[in-house]
Amino acid sequence: MAITVTEFGKTESGQEVKQYVIENARGMRAVLLNYGAVLQKLLVPDKTGAMLDVVWGYQDVKHYEENKPNFGATVGRNANRIGKGEVEINGVSYQMAKNDGENNLHGGIPGYHQRMWRGIIADDNKVEFSIISPDGDQGLPGNVQVTVSYKLTNDNELQISYHGLPDQDTIINLTNHSYFNLEGQDSDTVLEQEVWIDADAFTPTAADLIPTGEIRPVEATPLDFRQWRTLGTDIDAEYEPLTFAGGYDHNFVLNGEGHRLAAKLRCKKSGILMEVFTDLPGMQLYTGNFLDQEAGGKEGKVYQKRSAVCFETQAFPDAPHHPDFPTTLVWAGAEYETCTCYRFSVLEQAHS
Repeated sequence: MAITVTEFGKTESGQEVKQYVIENARGMRAVLLNYGAVLQKLLVPDKTGAMLDVVWGYQDVKHYEENKPNFGATVGRNANRIGKGEVEINGVSYQMAKNDGENNLHGGIPGYHQRMWRGIIADDNKVEFSIISPDGDQGLPGNVQVTVSYKLTNDNELQISYHGLPDQDTIINLTNHSYFNLEGQDSDTVLEQEVWIDADAFTPTAADLIPTGEIRPVEATPLDFRQWRTLGTDIDAEYEPLTFAGGYDHNFVLNGEGHRLAAKLRCKKSGILMEVFTDLPGMQLYTGNFLDQEAGGKEGKVYQKRSAVCFETQAFPDAPHHPDFPTTLVWAGAEYETCTCYRFSVLEQAHS
């Protein structure tokens, strides 16, 4: 295992952005930036042994400073949406930015993806990024020490671990916002790839994509991924949750507890299988419905609508307004700890 560090560029304010490359014994590489604690590239072997970069990202710092789609970013202090941007903690109301219509999305302005993180090489296969999220940050109470680590194993598994330590009661809900396409950078659509999700239910939303509070069975809906389903088959079906979101952009209520297999993505063309493991209760499946000719991609790539898919492991959206949802409240002095892993392999039939 080896880690190399190089200069990636400088921010508009002159801060130096570093690029960390972790390579395992099988040639798989995870490329990370200390700006936004971003996963910039993820190179995995396809069925022929060629290395494909299976995540969307930018070629330069300038575009990461904008990064409206949150390519590869660490998202917080609260991932996903909160209705009206309002949070009540211990009887006190806190107002977050309304940066998604009347609602808050991914914490607000600036998001964690637009900050310089302190990066260290924590092991021969692990890089650790940390920031202090100060009291009042994004409208929320408490100083929070936040750490995100990326570890690449020789089993071709990328492990992303999150740690938060607040000094006041606050909400914390972190995720990684990587966009995956298992055909690599030459592909313009993910709709031919197949998904499996171990979830019997999802949380439907109103038209503004804020959950209604209902937990609805996926049975007999286009959101039933308990058997392999090609993403493009029903993405435009006349089903209200799909119509509201313009495709898949839904939180799934994952079955089971503890660290378990939650989802899979497979591409028969490249022969790559991705498995998602997490200890979190939910996962947002998002098919890049809001991507719109996103320029600045690697080697000049312009990313198209529905060209990649996100598996954002998380607590449920708008959890503070729904007592029946798993809480995102973390008490002062308590530790927020969670881990999500993306494991890559080659489909069995792809070997022949």
